[in-house]
Amino acid sequence: MSLPFLPNAPARRLFLDRHVLAEPPSGPAAGPALAGLIDRIGFVQVDSINTVERAHHMILWARRQSYKPEALHRLIEKDRALWEHWTHDAAILPIHLHGHWHHRFAQDAERLHGNWRKWFREGYEAQFDTILRRIEAEGPLSSSDVGEGEARGKGGWWDWHPSKTALEWLWRTGQLSITRREGFRKVYDLSHRVIPRAYQAPLGDRAAMVDWSCNAALDRLGFATPGELRDYWRAITPDEAKSWAGTAINRGAVVPVEIEGADGQRRKSLARPDVLDAAAAAPEPPGRMRILSPFDPALRDRDRAEFLFGFRYRIEVFVPEPQRKYGYYVFPVLEGASLTGRIDAKAFRDEGCLRVRAFWPEAGVAMGSGRRQRLEAELDRLARFAGCDRVVFDPGWLRETLA
Repeated sequence: MSLPFLPNAPARRLFLDRHVLAEPPSGPAAGPALAGLIDRIGFVQVDSINTVERAHHMILWARRQSYKPEALHRLIEKDRALWEHWTHDAAILPIHLHGHWHHRFAQDAERLHGNWRKWFREGYEAQFDTILRRIEAEGPLSSSDVGEGEARGKGGWWDWHPSKTALEWLWRTGQLSITRREGFRKVYDLSHRVIPRAYQAPLGDRAAMVDWSCNAALDRLGFATPGELRDYWRAITPDEAKSWAGTAINRGAVVPVEIEGADGQRRKSLARPDVLDAAAAAPEPPGRMRILSPFDPALRDRDRAEFLFGFRYRIEVFVPEPQRKYGYYVFPVLEGASLTGRIDAKAFRDEGCLRVRAFWPEAGVAMGSGRRQRLEAELDRLARFAGCDRVVFDPGWLRETLA
């Protein structure tokens, strides 16, 4: 028996709809409306890169262009409607998910013991009780408040002093939570003083957490392989995802489907039984351009983005400048249901300008006057969001269409 088949165009629409990129980026972006937006997305990755604005702010701005970073800070630090922990990376999550993370805390404690003893300098485990007692007595602390007299590393971002490593360990294992950030520096407090009491208790056993994790991932993706379900939250093992998939198929909660890629190839995935109807009902994304963060959840899985959109996207972190095709951390550009280019831009706030170094259209994308106007309109909006009053284009900024 042949599997249900989802062609590429409706698959893209469904995928973008589930990632809140198939509707105009308008509407309220503060308080419960912003918390609800993040719940729809699932989580927002946190990253320190700030060439235009930090990743978490750009992710939200791409979906609601009335968004202001202060609204996110309030939800995390005052309202406690959101909290920060780990999925595949550091992320901001809805507070109601906290109960599911108790299994993750235990899992990380077991897994990190072996790895961190190899990766980090000795002595951090001896600091656990000292740091917990200090925070209990003194209140929230950051890495700059601890580690007096300890050797400070010179080996880069991850060369932490023992007390900094201890803070991160206690956070990853749930004993501490991030109460706020100062600049980009985490400030930690005891979890019971950060997480509202209603969300502190575990939610079910391991089996219940696996079931929630897979269902919640599938509903936010529209269709997925077992590996993609596992990778969404990174809260379960690959074997648990495979086992869940088999059980869910047997009980009729999901069905195998074939998804058509941008190049016509087909890939087997899992979806809800009504996936074809859901895809048919998904709206056509607006034709305006949107500049996305490199860490946008729709693009986090680079292989999936290439399969679904024909967009090969790799951040060229370790490519030497002469061999680099694109600028460092170029931004993908979404237009309708297609990724039509990538742009190298940086905010120079002291000069009041957003400088565009280069734009590379994708293969087959013609840069006529209408498309250029749409791109310039989006850059004007991005400049204002970044605190700049104008856009400056470097000579030769419009590059040739990619082959």
